[in-house]
Amino acid sequence: MPLILASASPRRLDLLVRIGVVPDAVMPADIDESVLKGELPAHHAARLAAEKAAAVAKPGALVLAADTVVAAGRRILPKVEDESTARRCLELLSGRRHRVHSAVTLVDAEGKARHRLSTSIVTFKRLTRDEIDAYLASGEWHGKAGGYAIQGHAEAFVRFLSGSHSGVVGLPLFETRALLVAAGHSLG
Repeated sequence: MPLILASASPRRLDLLVRIGVVPDAVMPADIDESVLKGELPAHHAARLAAEKAAAVAKPGALVLAADTVVAAGRRILPKVEDESTARRCLELLSGRRHRVHSAVTLVDAEGKARHRLSTSIVTFKRLTRDEIDAYLASGEWHGKAGGYAIQGHAEAFVRFLSGSHSGVVGLPLFETRALLVAAGHSLG
């Protein structure tokens, strides 16, 4: 049975390879990712993963979709597209704890959706202006939820992590593997 990854993220593809999974196709879902009024961060991640999977679902195929949300309290931080937003995110996260919600949805060949959510707690050290400036100069913040990539230079900012490192990167492998095994997908 073919497996379709409903994501354009090269990080998610790399993470799947770590558990021996190579999708038969990559088909990014084109959905509105706006936050609904009053929507909490974990619900937002779960809703977007489910909507992405539903948008790409095809009879006879498995469709895997995910979404990752960085939250400071109830505030959902954006996928950063400009340096000033990245700076604001890093200043907000500096010296404090935040949560990363990574939701996964798998739609099976009959159209049944299964969902998993991984929530990790990350604490950054207090960042100096020079550290923020150097990180911004790296450019790796571009397109990343919360303005950082834990698998890159920002890993040196992490004072504490409780939960799934792969979930913070963008695809919680424990939950993803469990969904694939339950659906009968063979892992490499």
